[in-house]
Amino acid sequence: MDMAPLSHMPEPLCLIENTNGPLLVNPEALKILSAIRQPVVVVAIVGLYRTGKSYLMNKLAGKNKGFSVGSTVQSHTKGIWMWCVPHPKKPNHTLVLLDTEGLGDVEKGDKTNDSHISVLALLLCSTFVYNTMNKIDQGAIDLLHYVTELSHLLRIDTSPNLNRVDDAADFVRICPNLVWTLRDFYLGLEANGQLITADEYLENSLRPKQGTNQHLQNFNLPRLCIQKFFPVKKCFIFDLPTHQKKLAQLETLHNDDLDPKFVQQVAEFCSYIFSHSKTKTLSGGIKASGSHLENLVQTYVNAINSGDLPCMESEVLTLAQIKNLAAVQKAIAHYDQKMGQKLQLPTETFQELLDLHRASEKEAIEVFMKNSFKDEDQGYQKKLEMQLAAKQNDFHERNLEASQNRCSALLQDIFHPLEENVKQGVYSKPGGHCLFIQQRDELKAKYNQEPRKGIQAEEALQKYLESKESMSVTILQTDLALTAMEKEMEGITEEFIKAEAQRLMESLMQHQQMMESRKIFHQEQVRLMETNRVYQEALQQRAMERQLQI
Repeated sequence: MDMAPLSHMPEPLCLIENTNGPLLVNPEALKILSAIRQPVVVVAIVGLYRTGKSYLMNKLAGKNKGFSVGSTVQSHTKGIWMWCVPHPKKPNHTLVLLDTEGLGDVEKGDKTNDSHISVLALLLCSTFVYNTMNKIDQGAIDLLHYVTELSHLLRIDTSPNLNRVDDAADFVRICPNLVWTLRDFYLGLEANGQLITADEYLENSLRPKQGTNQHLQNFNLPRLCIQKFFPVKKCFIFDLPTHQKKLAQLETLHNDDLDPKFVQQVAEFCSYIFSHSKTKTLSGGIKASGSHLENLVQTYVNAINSGDLPCMESEVLTLAQIKNLAAVQKAIAHYDQKMGQKLQLPTETFQELLDLHRASEKEAIEVFMKNSFKDEDQGYQKKLEMQLAAKQNDFHERNLEASQNRCSALLQDIFHPLEENVKQGVYSKPGGHCLFIQQRDELKAKYNQEPRKGIQAEEALQKYLESKESMSVTILQTDLALTAMEKEMEGITEEFIKAEAQRLMESLMQHQQMMESRKIFHQEQVRLMETNRVYQEALQQRAMERQLQI
């Protein structure tokens, strides 16, 4: 059976207590919410302390008393208080009223939770009443913008499946309506000499100005964000309810003791809330019941207590942090997208990679400048530039690695036939070294013609040839020995053998002179001297053997 909330809640109950430490959830209040099976319409009010918020909420509950109004500057509500009553206009619906402590309460030493209470109220409600004094000014707009940005941040960080916004229609469903209430309004409702409505006054106050300079961007950003966050907006103005001296007894005064215009304004406000406040809706069009609301309360309070939201004295500074961090992330995402679209590793030259990085970096900084907010010391732009520099270094390392991998694969593939010939002894014959050098040079030319080897192409080739130099020396030694034996058998003179050896060594010297690395050249000289020594020893040994035979 559906719960009849009024019989269980003759008066409000603290839902979330704001102490000097973490926010505390009242288990008794959660128990009441969990028992509500009906869809809930949640109306929350937020504003500066001592601005008459509780009076309006009592009227919505159909009572003169309930939420603490207080008659002195000592504000009463610490945290969020809840009152569940049957909805007066929607059968089988429960009206959940949330009254919040006042912002800017000088009595509180620690104001850290001020904004957090407002964020919770905004996330929990389906109608958000923003109560300010006298007029809509920049301070009130900045404060509302700050609260909406924090709530957006917390919604993303907690229960992403529960609060995921998949499309524009879903966004409109889950975002609360904004009702801006202006107390003790003293301005004339007119613009350019024409009378305007309260709604038009709100619309004009939130209208951005034309222009692109930084001052106008700072002016326009909060207004654009508020317009986007609240698809439905309404404004009510209230005259001073009675004489200043009687305000202390406001909750005990009858309507006859109040300004008739104020009484009418309160009635119109209540009528609008009852008729137009929508049911609390979750992502996917789910109509929230009391138990859904209970889960949201616990989820958001736990997230705030775990430090998921920034806590700083200056709301504007914190807001700048949020906006500028988001601007950096957008810029990085843009850079990654551009590099991903245009970069093909490995690049032929370092300059090719550098040019692409600089073009993407320029666009990324433009994206940051468009989305940044009061980055006055350019601290966040410098952070962005440092991240982009790190990404450039990372791309350089990846480029080297991609080039090395590409070259290694090519070298193994192209020179595989040569290595197989060595294993099979194709070059183990007189003249084999010349044949080896000829085929190796042909394969080098084939390697050099391959495209997109990258900046490691020459170094990889030289390292490969160096690693195979012992193979070349072995072939040369074998060639010289076999050639000597062949010529000896044919009766060729020793002078001819020496000349042939000299020719082969000169061929090797010519190859060495082509190599760019001095280190490799020196190593090959050492190997050549060793080869010559072995050859001389072989000639001496053969001469001794011939002498013994005589």
